[in-house]
Amino acid sequence: MSPTREQLEAARGRTVPDLIAPDLRVLFCGINPGLTSGAVGHHFAHPGNRFWKVLHAAGFTDRVLSPFEEAELLPLGLGVTNLVERTTAAAAELSAAELREGAERLAAKVRLHRPEVVAFLGLGAYRAAFGRRTAALGPQEEDIGGARVWLLPNPSGLQGRYGLAAMAEAFAEMGSATTGRAAGGRG
Repeated sequence: MSPTREQLEAARGRTVPDLIAPDLRVLFCGINPGLTSGAVGHHFAHPGNRFWKVLHAAGFTDRVLSPFEEAELLPLGLGVTNLVERTTAAAAELSAAELREGAERLAAKVRLHRPEVVAFLGLGAYRAAFGRRTAALGPQEEDIGGARVWLLPNPSGLQGRYGLAAMAEAFAEMGSATTGRAAGGRG
């Protein structure tokens, strides 16, 4: 059941706990949680978000998971975090300073948990957070806290530039470049 308008408004500024563990194959990093995610307490919960469909289409999961089943990602060596922790209706509500602070927080998480790859879901936010104005989709030259960096299309329903098939192809390419070294990770 979808949250009511009142529940969505009450979710402003909330946080959604990271889905993270040591030695993940891939740590997916969203920009920040939307209001639906804040209201229900799970990542990529808005019905228009294509994250769960893309994970399945790219071969990361055997079926399309619901946001309420997100814990099933950990045994697959997959996790989820965000650059900025607070929920908003749109990423445009975030300041450049918040994105830069989020980059520092993320680097600390990565050093602690040691994922193989950090996969960013949002090119513009990555560019702003890390000062990489010319960054393009795909693998990056730099790493974060020892993890390889990969930029992927944003699966938000607000981002219509990439269709499901194109996103799945980009996600699958990144997945095939991982070693699957994480316990339980597929590779």
